[in-house]
Amino acid sequence: MDQESAPRTHGLVLNWAARYDLLAWLLTHGREQELRERILSFAGLTNGEAVLDIGCGTGTLAIAATRHVGPSGSVTGIDASPAMVARATRKATKARAGTLFQVAVAENLPFPDGRFDVVLSTLMLHHLPRSTRQQCAKEIKRVLKTTGRVLAVDFGRAKQRALLAHFHRHGHVEVKDIVALFDQAGLTAVRTGSVGMNNLNFVLAEASPHQRGDQSVRA
Repeated sequence: MDQESAPRTHGLVLNWAARYDLLAWLLTHGREQELRERILSFAGLTNGEAVLDIGCGTGTLAIAATRHVGPSGSVTGIDASPAMVARATRKATKARAGTLFQVAVAENLPFPDGRFDVVLSTLMLHHLPRSTRQQCAKEIKRVLKTTGRVLAVDFGRAKQRALLAHFHRHGHVEVKDIVALFDQAGLTAVRTGSVGMNNLNFVLAEASPHQRGDQSVRA
């Protein structure tokens, strides 16, 4: 599939798959694996869970998530860029991971209701205009199981550093805005905070937080 035949999105589509992994390595100062594991620790993945990674890029996080859910679980990554999905598929094959990738857009997820235990959104929301973000959040709520959860990681306000400026030219999303976005979609934030690298922040939200005793947002 080429970009012309790919599903249409109102968000920004990154097609520079060949450079993506190098830029991620530069952004994390060579600590990309550490960042991945830290993000996945916030999600709290367990054996047997079904995971969706929205805006999966070249698939590195989704492939890592596959190891956390084990052979009884499943991980699916989607991206609006056919080039990204093609590269992710090659990486999964090389790693002998069972991760599945497909071209799809965040505002129209091609999955049935209640399909996933966990949805991941990493450095994706800031590429979407406000109305598309709202539709994406509604779609996340729809495909989550009633006991499901979503983890969003994105840039906070940009710091004046040359490398980060390259990534921030498309914008940022503050934690409070992600919390409000999820709340409007029926998802309740249960934990927020700093990822601990650069100015990345995270929000963990649940589809049905009333099933747990602690409903407070905690950092």
